Amino acid sequence: MRMLQKFLSLFVLLLVVAASATGALAQQQKRLAFVIGNAAYPSGALVTPANDAGLIAQTLQAAGFDVVGARDVDQESLRGALRDFLGKVSAAGPDAVVFVYLAGQGVQFEGENYFLPVDAQITNPADVPLQAMRLSDLTKSLAGLPTKVNIVVLDAARPNAFPQTNQPLAGGLALVDPDPNMLIAFNAAPGTVAPEGKGPYGAYAQALAEMMRDGGLSLDDVFDRTRLRVNEVTQGAEVPWNTSKISAPFVFFDRAPDAPAPKVSEAESQANRTREIRDFDAHDAYVAALDRDTLRGYEDFVGAYPHDPMAKRVRAIIAARREAITWRETWLRDTPEAYWSYLRRYPHGPHAWDARRRLEHFDAALEPPEDFTVYAYDVPPPPEEEIVYVDRPVLYFDDPDFDFDPPPPVTVIFLPPRPRDFIELPPPPPPVGIFLLPTPVFVPVPAWVNPPHDIFPPPDNVIFNNIHNTTIINNTTINENNNQGGGLTTGQKLTAGAVGLGAAALAAKVALPAFLHKKETVLSKQNAGGLPLKPRQDGQQPGGATPLSKTLPADKLTGHALPGADGKTLPLVNGKPVLNGQNLPNNPNLPNNKSRKLLNKQGTAGGNAVTGSPVVNGQNLPNNPNLPNNKSRKLLNKQGTAGGNAVTGNPVVNGQNGANGQGNGQGQNGTGKTGKKLRKIPGANGAPAANNASVLNGQNSGQNPPNGKFKKLHNQGGGQTNGQANGQRSGAQGNGNGPKFHKPPANGNGGDNVQQKFKVNNGNQQLKVLGQPKPQRQEFHAQPKQQIQQVHRQPQAQPRPPQPPAVKKPSCGHPNEPACKK
Repeated sequence: MRMLQKFLSLFVLLLVVAASATGALAQQQKRLAFVIGNAAYPSGALVTPANDAGLIAQTLQAAGFDVVGARDVDQESLRGALRDFLGKVSAAGPDAVVFVYLAGQGVQFEGENYFLPVDAQITNPADVPLQAMRLSDLTKSLAGLPTKVNIVVLDAARPNAFPQTNQPLAGGLALVDPDPNMLIAFNAAPGTVAPEGKGPYGAYAQALAEMMRDGGLSLDDVFDRTRLRVNEVTQGAEVPWNTSKISAPFVFFDRAPDAPAPKVSEAESQANRTREIRDFDAHDAYVAALDRDTLRGYEDFVGAYPHDPMAKRVRAIIAARREAITWRETWLRDTPEAYWSYLRRYPHGPHAWDARRRLEHFDAALEPPEDFTVYAYDVPPPPEEEIVYVDRPVLYFDDPDFDFDPPPPVTVIFLPPRPRDFIELPPPPPPVGIFLLPTPVFVPVPAWVNPPHDIFPPPDNVIFNNIHNTTIINNTTINENNNQGGGLTTGQKLTAGAVGLGAAALAAKVALPAFLHKKETVLSKQNAGGLPLKPRQDGQQPGGATPLSKTLPADKLTGHALPGADGKTLPLVNGKPVLNGQNLPNNPNLPNNKSRKLLNKQGTAGGNAVTGSPVVNGQNLPNNPNLPNNKSRKLLNKQGTAGGNAVTGNPVVNGQNGANGQGNGQGQNGTGKTGKKLRKIPGANGAPAANNASVLNGQNSGQNPPNGKFKKLHNQGGGQTNGQANGQRSGAQGNGNGPKFHKPPANGNGGDNVQQKFKVNNGNQQLKVLGQPKPQRQEFHAQPKQQIQQVHRQPQAQPRPPQPPAVKKPSCGHPNEPACKK
């Protein structure tokens, strides 16, 4: 009985422990991030978005986020990657924290904000909804998921290079309202645009990364301080904006209890935020108004200091904010009366043509009628001095027409000085793969800054496990400015093939979304050279070298299709094959005009050279001194190749011409007349025909014909020919018919014609020799579908013994020569 009680007690204890562990695991916070940096737009490449996305992604990795991201994605890739990410968020549970950062080109259209993929083609305003991704689609999807915190950052308020029309789009981004548990932030205030940075990073991304790394800051403090830093760095040219409905407490990093005391206490900072604007001096009053970023705060500054040099700048900020609020309320009402009301206030405002486009939708008058119900807005109409700032499609705070004075420096009571190691950041190394974000050199965070203890650790995150360290991988520094020592602490090891900078980037890279990972795999197979694809205007992945040239030698083109291979026709210009801009009739390497005409009548199947000159290892064989004369070349030109390297029909191995080299072409072990003198004929695939003993190791086969003339050959009595491949001899039975070439069957044995098929694959070369019968009339047919196999050249075990030269036979059948005997 006691044993039973002990067993039950132990069982209950195990249940309690398991329940506690499950509860603790359930309380762990999963952090997920989606980061995109688009820069390679067809209308003009942007300087910093890809680097900005890499910097933000790396900072999020250090904060414990499981980050996926990419650069320069087209619309299909963007939507597919976002769909995968939302599925990941849905499976993360109710305590998930989501961060979305989109850097690139943004635009607003009829009250909605859009993010442009790199393949967007905007020729008129109506193209925007079709060519871009609507931001509200993303925010509504996130709002429908059971997440704890959603942060959406759109670093995309930039000047656009769209074609100018008489119905322009409003500049910048439109003011929006966030959903519950969501914060939305723009790099520039609604209706304004940020100047394009000169690199390596934009002012907004660098300031945001700086504030995220400061331990213990609340979410509102992070973005408020980001606004102050950006305004300070850009001399007032850029004023970021954010709005939030997040009630749950959230910090990117915790601040350790033994951390140095801040220069301004939390109580003092809170008191400054509730203090009246007029109670500050003029300089601090401007910073306080900017810190609060409310219409009332800006109006309080102008009321307290109407003649201060900053008053003019603040009036421009008020004008932009008032117009943005007016348009937002107009768009929400979405009635003809509301749009007429907007046009009465702002007849030439940024959204005037958006209002008229909506009126066309309602089939209403485009101008306000004399009698209609005017909509009552929450903000009063703009005063006369504000109209000059909004009587245009877009507002630039650094517009020289306004001649604003630069803002005063930010005092320490609002913002501490910039960290010394985060003032000038070096540019990141070039990306090492398709779609991959740049990987900046990581600056370790201070020792008293740590990720929250209750987060779920992201998988395989080198940065997260080394936020205080200088990380060195294969002698390449990933983390800079060592605080507590160096080296990896995760136990991760790289593959032996990854070395140097590429290995470092691979170790700390941001993972691609699942959709893009599949696409990257396909593109990598198409680009077997392993080089990143060059940016193009059709949405192709940019960021690297161009694919290998198709005119390189075959052994350098592993995984690349050769011209004419696999049944594909050669490129034609004026009906003639052309490669590298060379047209056959004009090639000076051809012997004469007659030979060129003959060459133009020939074609190749699966061949490499179309100039009529077989070229291997840079040697042009028609100019080879081994060729007898022009007559011989003419005869050669009457032959074609299938899957070979030349249209002249000359067999070529490692730059050697099999028809004109040295060697003995007599058949061996034949059952017919061995005394018959055999002459060389060109074979297929650049290899000798059946009557030649061919050696594929730099050895020539065949013999120079007497007087440079080739004659028709006949095999008597079905003699057996002998060829060598990879240093091994193999015989093929002759059938007694002449050396007439025919299209070989799929499978067959015997015959004098040896059809060689080559296939290039993964750089390994193998040779497959198939003997094919030829019982029909003397013709040569190129195969429509050339199967290419690799040629694997192995060293010969023993050198081939020299063969006696063939006995010369007097020529016949030509002018001034005796007739040939049958």
